[in-house]
Amino acid sequence: MSRIVVGLSGGVDSAVTAWLLKQQGHEVLGVFMKNWEADDLEDDCPIAQDYQDVLAIADVLDIPVELVNFSQAYQDRVFAYFLAEYQAGRTPNPDVLCNAEIKFKAFLDHALGLGAEHIATGHYARLEGDAPQRRLLKARDGNKDQSYFLYRLSQPQIARALFPLGDLPKPRVRELARQAGLPVAEKKDSTGICFIGERPFREFLQRFMPTRPGDMVTPEGKPMGRHQGLMFHTLGQRKGLGIGGVKGAEEGEPWFVAGKDLARNELIVVQGHDHPLLLSRELTAADLNWIGEPPREGGRYTAKTRYRQQDAGCRVETLSADHLVLRFDADQWAVTPGQSVVVYAGDTCLGGGIIQ
Repeated sequence: MSRIVVGLSGGVDSAVTAWLLKQQGHEVLGVFMKNWEADDLEDDCPIAQDYQDVLAIADVLDIPVELVNFSQAYQDRVFAYFLAEYQAGRTPNPDVLCNAEIKFKAFLDHALGLGAEHIATGHYARLEGDAPQRRLLKARDGNKDQSYFLYRLSQPQIARALFPLGDLPKPRVRELARQAGLPVAEKKDSTGICFIGERPFREFLQRFMPTRPGDMVTPEGKPMGRHQGLMFHTLGQRKGLGIGGVKGAEEGEPWFVAGKDLARNELIVVQGHDHPLLLSRELTAADLNWIGEPPREGGRYTAKTRYRQQDAGCRVETLSADHLVLRFDADQWAVTPGQSVVVYAGDTCLGGGIIQ
């Protein structure tokens, strides 16, 4: 049987991942990744509690566990990019980069140094076939599928990866955790970005970037209020604009962010969920990554422009080494620069890129 290093987060998914592999007779080692240095003493970034949960899981499973500090790699490879994207007026997805740069690069390298044949995580996704044409597939549980966050992985990375939860629905995972006596069987799933945790996002960003207030205006230039900084807003945002009761605002339809004018430091706002400025039929992506064979120019596929979204039918209009143009069958809502578009052929995740 193989030596497998499992990334243990302190949650139920990675705990059941380790338990399943132990049940199969593998030699399982646990690693708890510490990716954020600054907040050990803060209540809203519960790294200390998560680590205690990992130790309790390892105790039940009778496996060794190691805490490994990847904070510097995270700062250099993920967080620096995150801040640069916000400063450029875009909305990045750090979880995508964290998978490619930390969990399946820094962590993978560490595991190989421990003599592991594979690493395993609690991601909901499936793998099929052998390198150099191994395929990343959607999880069986469509509500939990996380292939979207894994689209930047390479063949060498997925050749070493295992996703034991890919065939299981989430309720079954919790049931297995209870059966195994795992102390995190009822622990709620974490939300929020790994280094931010559950804290208010605006408050967090203000620690690293200067605020630059400016005007909120309609596309015609009519002032509708003030914003505290373009970085705090993303396309399609409805909450937190404070326009509802503003004098001159039309009754009825809610207001949404529809764009940013960086040169004038203006936030463009529109009224109505289906305003034309919130809808687009075509997008361009760059910084592409294809897991195996890229899609064909002129071919028909499906794609997602955000994680919690139904697959949307589309056609590849243009494809070069670092330039993808997709044309969708129907209007897509609030397609956001900096986010990822991920392309699928049926259940197979082909890869994708960063929306421009």
